[in-house]
This record gives sequence, structure tokens and C-alpha cells, in this order.
Amino acid sequence: MSFDYDLVIIGAGVGGHGAALHAVSVGLKTAIVEAAEMGGTCVNRGCIPSKALLAAAGRVRELRQANHWQALGIQLGQVSVDRAGVAAHAANLVQKIRSDLTNSLKRLGVDTLIGRGKVAGSQKVSITTPTGEKIVTAKDIIIATGSVPWVPPGIEVDGKTVYTSDDAIKLDWLPQWVAIIGSGYIGLEFADIYTALGSEVTMIEALDQLMPTFDPDIAKQAQRVLIAPRDIETYSGTLAQRVIPGSPVVIELADAKTKEVVDVLEVDACLVATGRIPATQDIGLESVGVTTDKRGFIPVDDYLAVTKDGEPIPHLWAIGDATGKMMLAHAASAQGIAVVETIVGRPRQVDYRSIPAAAFTHPEISFVGLTEPQARELGEKEGFEVQVVRTYFKGNSKALAETETDGLAKVIFRADTGELLGAHIFGLHASDLIQEAANAIRDRQTVSHLAFNVHTHPTLSEVLDEAFKRAHEMVTHR
Repeated sequence: MSFDYDLVIIGAGVGGHGAALHAVSVGLKTAIVEAAEMGGTCVNRGCIPSKALLAAAGRVRELRQANHWQALGIQLGQVSVDRAGVAAHAANLVQKIRSDLTNSLKRLGVDTLIGRGKVAGSQKVSITTPTGEKIVTAKDIIIATGSVPWVPPGIEVDGKTVYTSDDAIKLDWLPQWVAIIGSGYIGLEFADIYTALGSEVTMIEALDQLMPTFDPDIAKQAQRVLIAPRDIETYSGTLAQRVIPGSPVVIELADAKTKEVVDVLEVDACLVATGRIPATQDIGLESVGVTTDKRGFIPVDDYLAVTKDGEPIPHLWAIGDATGKMMLAHAASAQGIAVVETIVGRPRQVDYRSIPAAAFTHPEISFVGLTEPQARELGEKEGFEVQVVRTYFKGNSKALAETETDGLAKVIFRADTGELLGAHIFGLHASDLIQEAANAIRDRQTVSHLAFNVHTHPTLSEVLDEAFKRAHEMVTHR
């Protein structure tokens, strides 16, 4: 049977784009279908514009730290913020990267099909365009439809006074007092942005502790540096049970366990940062007999083949946020590359434990692998002991030279073999430092092996170097 394409990808986010580039490199005739903007959530409404805002906010925060500059022998004058200029910086960056993505696909000969794509049966894709429906056939299809912000029941979003991160990145205005619902990556990063630019923040977390998904030691240190000294009020174990847009925004706070109203806030704005859900409605899965799980994620096997009743459907794959495996742009790209490898006869799985993540706060937070509680749970299950080493930026020569000494590195490893299980960093350039640990976990290296790596002196990387050396001593002296 002849097909229009070897591969059709539904969704041109980072995952779909990465899959398309790799598909071309291995000789597959490829098309990518996109209904909205090239680059998906990451480029247009997520990682890229938020990092542009964080870059500006970080500069403002740094320039306003008079003690920091005085310690370096530098005197600075008044610092002011042009909100529109900051917003324009983010918008211009989005436009540039979106253009770069589009041009890279065009240059490599990937056909871009504009319209809403959906599976239309085995090896068929339907594309709805303003001029009608078009059907294309493909030997293989990858679903890469991404995710959208999740808004809990009882919260009314108007996009102006109550909004998700999709609208927050536009920075249309700077509210004097903003409530942020959620203390994960998105909530923390926007709290960093808003407080640097002069807003007061109230952070509301439904679980009993702030930053519940982070390693406990990192969460504790980050709260001390990122929250306590800043203009941030916090609630934990508290639901934003009802949020009503307007001027002011009215927020009913309830005890997370009893659901009884405990307080009512009136704020200028409310950012709903409660996570994301897969964008998997109306994408034609029923045409091949597939149903999503109760959260909306597409069922896939270890090779990311879409499954029906636990069995893989030939030539149909899913990657990225739609699978729920790991909702990170670079994880989606890794999945796309792995699927293409499998399609061309070189089966490849994604090693999720070795994929790092970061929150681009000031200072940054990064991690890879297991948290300490996760490692200890695995140790109990598999019968091994876990050990932990912590080192601090305050003893690092480069951090001292920069007068940026807040932070720590935490290394988690097996007591018997020394295998590195996890690494967590809070501090200056943490997002860059984590890659060494990620690569080590990918190769299942031990702390004893890593202890003999040579690190440039003086650099921040020596924070991890010191941790690996101390961990090696603990393993050898058992």
C-alpha cells in the first residue's frame, strides 16, 4: 500500500518538532499538522515567554539588591521597570523562536499542514481547515497534542482578573496584589516575577505543605529564600473553593479536609497555577477504538505505541503531555526521537529517571531522578539502603566571589553499590549544573566513579564534585 507520507505528526509543539526533525534525518517523508501556532505551549505560552519574563525580573531583583552590589564595590542608582517593555521582550522572543521552528521545518522539507488534525482510522489523519476537510494517509502517525491549563471546579476564569499562565505570560498589567493558586513550578516562577516587579503575592496550596512535589530538603531551603523574605503570604492545606472575577477578585478559602470556609480574600488578580491536563478531546481516538484514562491521558506502552486493552495499535504512537509520562518539553522531544527510532527498526525507550527538570526562580531549582522519600520507598521494596549527602553553596569559591551563596546540592545514592539515584540543586545556575547528574543517572554511574571526575576550579560545579567525593567516602567506609 502506498501512503501520502511515511510519518504524519499531529501537533507542532516541541515534541512534534523534535520528532519531525529526527524523522527527516533518517529519511522519512514527514508532515506535521498544527491548528494554532508553531511551537505549541512551550514556545507560545509556557517555557519560552515565562523565561523571558523571569530574565527581566531577575535583573530587576538583582539590581535592587544594594547590599549585594556594595559588597562588590559597586554603587547603583534608582531602578525602574517598564512593564510594556518587559512584555514586549517576551513577545518578541516568542515570535523569533516560532519563526525559527517554522523555517527549520521548511528548510528540511517537512510539509506543514495547517488545520485541526485528528485520527480518522488506521493510518489516516483528517485535517479540518477553513476550506474544508482533507484526508491524508501515513504509514505511521504520532499524536503530540500537548496539554492545557487545568482550572478546578468553583474557579471562574475571565482572562483578565482571574487567569491561567496562558494569559499571565502576556503581562498585560501588574496587579498590586495577586493571589497564586498552586505552589508548583508555575506558581513559584510567577511569584518570583510578580514580587520582583513590585506586586504583593498570596500563595494558596491545597496540600499540607508548600512545594509538595519537590524534595523536602530543597522545598525547605527554597521557602527560606524564595518565599519568607519576599512579599509573599502563604496558605497551605487550603482550597480556593470559589474564585469570582472582578474588581476586586473574591476568593473563598476553605480547609482542604473539612471544606469549611476559613477566610475570604479580596485581591486585584488571581493566577490559577494548578497544573495541566492533556489536550486529548476530539482527536479521533474512537476511530481506532481507543479510550483515554479517567484523567484524559492516552494509554501507551513502554515504546509509546498507543494501546487498546493493553495491546499496541500498529503504526499509532503518542508522545508528550498527552501521555502523562513526564510533562516537560524536553521529555516530549526525547519521546518523539525514541518513537522515530522504533519506527525505523531501532527500538528505543525513554529513561525517565535521567530526565532533569528545573524551576527558573532566583535562585534556580533543579532535580533529576528520585527524591529522598521516593528512593527510600524503592530501597524498602528492593532491599537496599539509601544514603544522602548535602553540600552548600556558601562553601563554594565561585559562589562566594559572586556573593550568591544561598543554596545546596543534595545527592541520593545506594549505600551498597553507590549508584546515583537522584540529585537536587537549589542555587545559582542550578538548571545548568544538574545536567552532569542527569548524564550520570542515564549511565547508571556510581558516586565512586563520579568522585574522580575533574571539575574546573573555581566553578559552581564543585558543589556537586564535593558531594560526589563525600558520597564515595561513605560507600568505601561501610
